Amino acid sequence: MTYHVLFNPLAGNGTGAEEAKKLKMDSAELKFHDVTKLDGGYAAFLREIAPDDGVILTGGDGTINHFANELDGLDVPNEILYYAVGTGNDFLNDLGKKVGEPPFSIKKYLRDLPTVTVNGKTCRFLNGIGFGIDGYCCEVGDAQRAKSDKPVNYASIAIKGLLFHFKRPNAVITVDGKEYAFKKVWLAPTMNGRFYGGGMMVAPQQDRLNAERTVTVSVMFGAGKLKTLMVFPSIFKGEHVKHTEMCRTITGHEVTVRFDRPTALQIDGETVRGVTEYSVTSKAPIHV
Repeated sequence: MTYHVLFNPLAGNGTGAEEAKKLKMDSAELKFHDVTKLDGGYAAFLREIAPDDGVILTGGDGTINHFANELDGLDVPNEILYYAVGTGNDFLNDLGKKVGEPPFSIKKYLRDLPTVTVNGKTCRFLNGIGFGIDGYCCEVGDAQRAKSDKPVNYASIAIKGLLFHFKRPNAVITVDGKEYAFKKVWLAPTMNGRFYGGGMMVAPQQDRLNAERTVTVSVMFGAGKLKTLMVFPSIFKGEHVKHTEMCRTITGHEVTVRFDRPTALQIDGETVRGVTEYSVTSKAPIHV
């Protein structure tokens, strides 16, 4: 069988091509393709290959996000596998897998993905929408990356932002028609999976394949800086939700989050600046 290995040379801090070409599969012919040089993108490429050829995506969360959005609504007969080589692998964490494990099928994870609308633009997302200090961290990290080749220390950015720089907005969050108000909000992400931000289990009860395809809004709010600093590390194990005086989770299909001041937002790690509102829609599959 022939597998077409799609790699992004920019993935994994510029090691995407090198890491992808380490892939070996017994009894299979591998053909490697640089996605930055695909004429017409993923959709055109899939129309050109045989329907019984397999496709292996290599990269990180951003790679799957772009693939899912380009192919949204298309019926793809090919087998779609994933081989993680990126640095942002929250999707992999959510499935309990590790970088370097054999390729595995991801078609079921690409069906019925929720959509987010920000500033009039709508797209699918794989893991989650970060809004609050998480979006702020992406914004600062992008600025640091533009000035230096050194790895970005997001933990350091988060601590400095928490203590000094991030100004907490107030939020009004509407889930399936019910309105909730929160003051001094640190985080207000909406999650399709459990993880975001390189390993933070912000929505520990969320199941990306739950039968109703609900998403989870996970809000951290109100507490002072020192208490938040003490609680924040527990987010990496999903234990922050035990602090119900400052954490709230809400599940549903239709979500709108409004802040009372512009704040950076991230969609599967991609930054959007100066946002005051986003909306998420996640529809339950129609069983026929």
